[in-house]
Amino acid sequence: MTEQEPQDRDHKKIGRELELFTFSDTVGKGLPLWLPKGATVRRELERFIIDEEIKRGYLHVRTPDIAKLDLYRKSGHYPYYKDSQYAPIVIDDEEFLLRPMTCPHHFELYLTKPHSYRELPMRIAELAQLYRYEQSGELMGLQRVRTFCLADAHIICASEEQAVEEIGGALDLIEYVTSVFGLKLDIDYRYRLSLGDRANTEKYYKNDNAWEKGEGLLRDLMKKRGSKFEEAKDEAAFYGPKIDIQMKNANGKEDTAFTVQYDFCMPERFDLTYVGEDGKPHRAFVVHRSSIGAIERIMAFLIEKYMGAFPLWLAPVQVKVLPIGESQLQYAKEVTNRLKLENIRAELDESNESLGKKIRNAKTEKIPYMLIIGDKEIAENKVTLESRDSGNLGQLSLDELVEKLKSEIKDRK
Repeated sequence: MTEQEPQDRDHKKIGRELELFTFSDTVGKGLPLWLPKGATVRRELERFIIDEEIKRGYLHVRTPDIAKLDLYRKSGHYPYYKDSQYAPIVIDDEEFLLRPMTCPHHFELYLTKPHSYRELPMRIAELAQLYRYEQSGELMGLQRVRTFCLADAHIICASEEQAVEEIGGALDLIEYVTSVFGLKLDIDYRYRLSLGDRANTEKYYKNDNAWEKGEGLLRDLMKKRGSKFEEAKDEAAFYGPKIDIQMKNANGKEDTAFTVQYDFCMPERFDLTYVGEDGKPHRAFVVHRSSIGAIERIMAFLIEKYMGAFPLWLAPVQVKVLPIGESQLQYAKEVTNRLKLENIRAELDESNESLGKKIRNAKTEKIPYMLIIGDKEIAENKVTLESRDSGNLGQLSLDELVEKLKSEIKDRK
């Protein structure tokens, strides 16, 4: 790796050049503003993960970005994470908090009615906007921000065995997601088993037996899966141990991208129960997990992974239509409109630049495909397809082009 490469891969630099996102001191530090192209990429990520989770039995919900402070006192997040939360908001003599996490909301949803063991595991999921007051010195592009959208879920289980099975299922989902992105285990990311510290009762929920059992369950699961992992003391959540998926950014700094957590604390705090086969109430078990992590953070990783050259399914503009001159403009408009009707993100270059300049501009924007349209293409009712990655692919009819592009988008190649 050359000294220049990390800078070339820096998502902040690429994000600015490709007009994906920006920041404004007037809006506030650590609060990203998404430009149309960046909003398109994150929308595709959101659609992808929601659809995939629903296929796997997750129930997607919506809960408020704000709640009474008492909710977080009940969960224990306040005051554990008080220093990284926005200050409470006082309204009508009540204190509210911009939510730093989603779990208490999902537990309250679960508590709206009694549940039978037959309904479990119940996988409650949400793309949730969260707010955390990161210190100014910690803020870094999209990697560390003060508001982010987390692909979050809480799985209510009927037994420890079921919880371990669900943790395995969450890891399967994470490994599928990373494979779609072209990320490789032990190369692009690694597993870390994050443990608590029995002596630190200020930071961790006090229950030594539960900690021993929870950490043992996760350790055994990782060994059975044959996954390499390292153990890290004092990196757990306050309510239990977790398996973290660690990734490095272009500058070599490591962050947690996704996480799966075993929770033996919240079921007691929220009195989460289910009705067993014996007709009596039983204490539930809880798994927390983030499948794709924070959209902002995975966006940062992917921008750096692809150096801004997104695969077709994620690319903000998938096709640039390039008429050679004014006389081909009408046909080029018809081609562009057809692609848009097929839900392919196409743009028409109507500038007076030369074809060479148009192609260079499209390549600078890292657009996957360019369609070149001259008199020959119009006469044969075809287009010439130029690939960002593979060069000239020859002439295709519009139907052939649409079929090719839709197939690639569907397969997420």
